[in-house]
Amino acid sequence: MRKNERKKERKKERKKERKKERKKERKKEAHSFFSLSFSSNSHHHQHHHLRNSYQQIIAYAQRRYRIFGETIDIAVGNALDRLARVLNLSNDPSPGYNIEQEAKKCSDKSKLIDLPYVVKGMDVSMSGLLSAVEELAPRLLASGEASVADVCFSVQETIFAALVEITERAMAAVGGAGDVLVVGGVGCNARLQEMLADMASERGGKLFATDDRYCVDNGAMIAWPGLLMLKGAEMSGGGDSSLLPPLEECGCTQRYRTDELLVTWRED
Repeated sequence: MRKNERKKERKKERKKERKKERKKERKKEAHSFFSLSFSSNSHHHQHHHLRNSYQQIIAYAQRRYRIFGETIDIAVGNALDRLARVLNLSNDPSPGYNIEQEAKKCSDKSKLIDLPYVVKGMDVSMSGLLSAVEELAPRLLASGEASVADVCFSVQETIFAALVEITERAMAAVGGAGDVLVVGGVGCNARLQEMLADMASERGGKLFATDDRYCVDNGAMIAWPGLLMLKGAEMSGGGDSSLLPPLEECGCTQRYRTDELLVTWRED
């Protein structure tokens, strides 16, 4: 009996050691630079995704972009678009921009409305929050308990807090340090950039962000990855472009995911 018990103990110890070693290896493999990507329509980054909506936290490792977390239902951009319709906000220049400007008008930050906050590991869910806003907002506005600015402020703070949390978790998963790159239409939001910058700074990192010239949909962001992929394919083929499939044989894959792409244009 004692001999069997000792065998079991040694087996457990070896299993724990292997688990620790695998964890260390994963930390070494993962790059410390995270990309937090937001999109709310099918044209954004179409070389990688042709889905209705998405948001992802990704990091580069071993010639692939690894997905750490993503939306499990409605993307942030879509949620904000629907909120704008509930509040009768204009689409000019964009719903998200107008929500951001209304949120800045909230003078009493204590009026934060309690909304669903759903974080599952490094994934987030927005459907419950959106349903709550669609039910609560008309009643609160009609009774005078809250203004449009209060609603916009509360939604922004709740959503952005969840995004910051999952980004920080992803950073902790690979050793706790690193920089953050935020891209996509929602990434233009100054408040989101501020919250991410504070979190990254506390971890000894930096936030890299830009304005709507490069965050929102444009042909350059779509063409540039395509050019990199083309050059990468040529390099892997010894510089012979004739090895590439002709354009008429190329097509679109709707369910193509970021982590399925083999990165041929990077050497690290």
